[in-house]
Amino acid sequence: MTATAPPLPHTPKPRPAAPPPVWTSSVLAPVAAGLATLFASTSLTGVVAGWAWFGYLLVAVVLIASTGLALRSLRAPTIVVGLAQLLVLLFLITGAFTTSGILKIFPGPDALDELRGVLGAAAEQIRVGLPPVEGTPPILCLITIAIGLVAVLVDTLAVAAAAPAATGLVLLCVYAVPAALAEDMLPWWTFLLGAAAFAGLLAVDGNHRHRRWRNRDAPGLGNSASTLSAPVGVVAAAIAMGLVIGTAVTGVGTVGSLPGGQGSGRGGAGGFGVEPFTQLRGLLDQGENVELFKVYGMGADKRLLRAFTLDTYTPNKGWGLAQNGRAQQGVQANKGLPPAPGDDGAGPGREIRIEPTNWVDNWLPIYGAPRALNGLADNWLYDPVGGAVFTTTKQNAPAYTETASIKEPSKDELRLDDARLAEVPPQFTQVDRIDPRVVAKAKQLTENESNNFDKAQALWSFFTAQNGFVYDTKTADATDSDALADFILNGKRGFCEQFASAMAVMLRSVGIPSRVAIGFTSGTPKGDHVSISSEDAHAWVEVYFQTKGWVSFDPTPLVDGRAVVPPYLQNDAGSSTTNDTQEVPSAPASSAPATGTPRDQGEDPGADGGTGQQEEEPLWPAILAGILGGLAAALTVVAIVRTRLRYRALMRPSSSPDSPAPEHGFMDNQNVTNWLPLIAIGLWVAAFAFLAAWVSWWFALALVLVLGGLGTPTAIREIKRRLRLQKIASHSPAAADAAWRELMDECADRGLPLSGGDTVRVAGRKVVEKHRLDEEGRSGLRTVIGVVERSWYSDKPADDQTLGPAFDEVRKSLKRNAPMSWKGRLFPRSLRRGK
Repeated sequence: MTATAPPLPHTPKPRPAAPPPVWTSSVLAPVAAGLATLFASTSLTGVVAGWAWFGYLLVAVVLIASTGLALRSLRAPTIVVGLAQLLVLLFLITGAFTTSGILKIFPGPDALDELRGVLGAAAEQIRVGLPPVEGTPPILCLITIAIGLVAVLVDTLAVAAAAPAATGLVLLCVYAVPAALAEDMLPWWTFLLGAAAFAGLLAVDGNHRHRRWRNRDAPGLGNSASTLSAPVGVVAAAIAMGLVIGTAVTGVGTVGSLPGGQGSGRGGAGGFGVEPFTQLRGLLDQGENVELFKVYGMGADKRLLRAFTLDTYTPNKGWGLAQNGRAQQGVQANKGLPPAPGDDGAGPGREIRIEPTNWVDNWLPIYGAPRALNGLADNWLYDPVGGAVFTTTKQNAPAYTETASIKEPSKDELRLDDARLAEVPPQFTQVDRIDPRVVAKAKQLTENESNNFDKAQALWSFFTAQNGFVYDTKTADATDSDALADFILNGKRGFCEQFASAMAVMLRSVGIPSRVAIGFTSGTPKGDHVSISSEDAHAWVEVYFQTKGWVSFDPTPLVDGRAVVPPYLQNDAGSSTTNDTQEVPSAPASSAPATGTPRDQGEDPGADGGTGQQEEEPLWPAILAGILGGLAAALTVVAIVRTRLRYRALMRPSSSPDSPAPEHGFMDNQNVTNWLPLIAIGLWVAAFAFLAAWVSWWFALALVLVLGGLGTPTAIREIKRRLRLQKIASHSPAAADAAWRELMDECADRGLPLSGGDTVRVAGRKVVEKHRLDEEGRSGLRTVIGVVERSWYSDKPADDQTLGPAFDEVRKSLKRNAPMSWKGRLFPRSLRRGK
C-alpha cells in the first residue's frame, strides 16, 4: 500500500492592499490632459496679440474635461464621450461668436451660416495679415475651435485610450504651427510650461500604472516618495538641461536666452505696425498707447501721415491690397523719386525729419507728395502708384528725412479737375458686387452735383451725427447680411475702418476713382517736434483728381481734437456739414483714440488703452471670475493636501490596542476646514459661471444648470454626511441613530442597500461580507452595533464616548476595502432612501 502524503496545510494569502482611490485615475488624468493642452496653447503668443484668446480656451478645456469626466463616470462608450465633447464645443462657439443661435448657444441654420462667415473672415485676416495678428472675434473663434479639437483628442488619448505618451505628437503640432508662422522666436517660457505639463501627464499615468497592476503591487516597485517621483525628476532634469544647452548653443525656438541671459534672438525689442486691410465689422482694441514717431519740421501744420493705401474692395470683408501686395513694385527710395501724381515739382518743398521710436513694419509713413527720401538703406522701395514706401521684410525703421510737397488745393481748383477715367489705373476704379441699396444711396446723395469734388463732398458730409452716424470702437450688432449696407443704412456706428471703407465704395459706385489710406492723424505737439503714437493710427479716403493727384477726405466723425479738415472742406461748408466740430452725443470722450488697426509685435497689449469705448463688454464678470477662481484654487490646494494626509492615515492600521483612540481625527469633522471641498466646488462653479457670462449669459445659465445637475446630488449627500458626523462628534443624543443612518447610506452608495426589516446584527453581517471589512473595521462595527442597540432598546443611556472613534474605524475600513465609484459619488443611491 502506498502511503499518501498528508495534505499541505492551507495558508491563506494575505489580503492585497487596497487599490488607490478612484479619483487618482479618474480626476487627475483629465486635469493633467487639460493643463497640457492649455500650456501648449501658450505658444500662440507668437502669432496672436494679447491674451483675450486664453479666456476662451480655458472655458473650452474645462467644459471638455468636465463632459468627459461626467460621461465616463456613467460608463458611456468612448465614441459617445467624444461626440458629446464636440457638441459642447459647438455650443460654446455658437454662444460666443454668433448672434443667431437658438437661445444663444444652440446652433441653427442661421448660426451655422454666420459661423461660416466668421471663419471666412478669420481666413482672410490670416491671409493678408502678418503675425502677431490682432485677436479679433474671427481669430478668437478659429483659435477656440482649433485648440478645442486638440483638447478633445488629448483627453481621449490620455484618459480613454490610457496612452498619454501619444499626446506628445498632438501637442508638438500645437507648437509647430506658431513656430512656423511667427517671424520672431517664441518665448522660452512657453516651451517650459508645455514640457512641464506633458511631464506631469506622464507622471500621473506612470504613478497609477507602476504602483498598481491588476490590484497587485508591481514587482520591484515600492510606494516610497522617491520611487514615485523618479519619472518627474528625470523629465524635470531633461527640461532644465535642454533649456540650458539650447541657450548656450543656439536661440532657435525661443527668444534666445533664459531671463538675464545674453541670447541673440531679435524678438525682445518690440514695436508696432499696422495691418494692410480694413474690416467692415468688429471691435477696435488698440492696447497700450506707445509713441511711434517723432516728427520735426511740420510746425503748426496738421497733415495726415500716410503709411500705405488699399485699392481692392471685397464685399462683406473690407479693403486690402491687390494680390495681397505681391504685385507691388517700386523704385529704390534713396535715389531720385519719380514725380507723384499732382506734383509738378514747381512749388516749394518741405523738409521733414521723421524718427521712428517703436515702429517695426514693412511700411515707412510719408507726408504729401514725396520728392526725396534720405537716410534709407537700398532695400527700401517707393511705389509711385500706391504712394507708399515699403520693403519686403518687416524691420526696425531708420530715422529718415523726407522732402515733400504738402500744398493743399483749393475748392475751386478741384471743381474744375475731374479725372479722366481712361488714364486712371484700373485698380482704383473697379468695384464689384455692391449691394444695390448702397449704390442707390450714393446716387441719391450726389444726383444734384455736377463735378467729382462736389459729389465727394456730398458723400463726405453724409457721415455726420445729423445723419445718425456715431464714432465708436465697436460696430453695431449685425442686422443685415451685407455688412456695408448694414453700416450705411442701419448700424451707423463704428471706427475709421468702417467710415473710410464705406465712403470709398460709394465713391467708386458713382464713377469717382478712390482708395483707402492707412496711416496716422497729425499727432500731438511736444516742444520742437510732433509725437505720433499708436492712438493716432487712422484710416481715411483719397480721391483722384486729374492734375491735383490724390486728395484726402476723412469721413470719420472725430471729436477728440485730432481730426484733420483741409481748407477745401472748410470754406462755406458750415457747421452742419463739417465733421470736425460737430457734437456727437454718444461718441467717446476726448481721450478716445483716432482709431486704426495697430498691431503690437513685441509687447503684450494692455486692456484698451483708456479708449473709453461706449459699448465695451463689461469687465466685471471676468474680474469677479478671476477673484473667485483664485479663492477656489487656494481652497482646492488646501483641501487636496488635507485629503492626502488623511488618506495616508486611513491606509495605516491602528498602531496598538493600547494606543489612545484617535478621537481627534474624528472630532475635526466639526471644524470648518472639513467643509473646504464643498466650498471650493461652489467657488469653482461660480467662477466658471461668471467667466461664461463674459461670453454669453445664456451660456452661463446653461453651464450652471449642467454643473448644478451634476453636482447637486453629491452636494446634498455630502451635507447630510457632514451634519451626521457632527452629531456623532458632539455626542448628541441622536448620535447613535445618525451613525446607523450614515452607515446604511454609505453601503447604499456602494451598491448594498440594507433593508429596513433587517436587525442591526443581520445588517452588520451583510456589511462585513459584502465589503470585506478588515479586522479594524469589524472591531469598530461591533462597537457601533452595541452602542446602537443600547440606544434603541435599553433604558440606560448608551455610553457613546466610544461611538465616534469606532465609527471612524468603520469608515476607514470601507474606504480601504470598498472604494466608492464616481457614479456612486455623482449620483448617490442613498438619496432615494429619504432621510
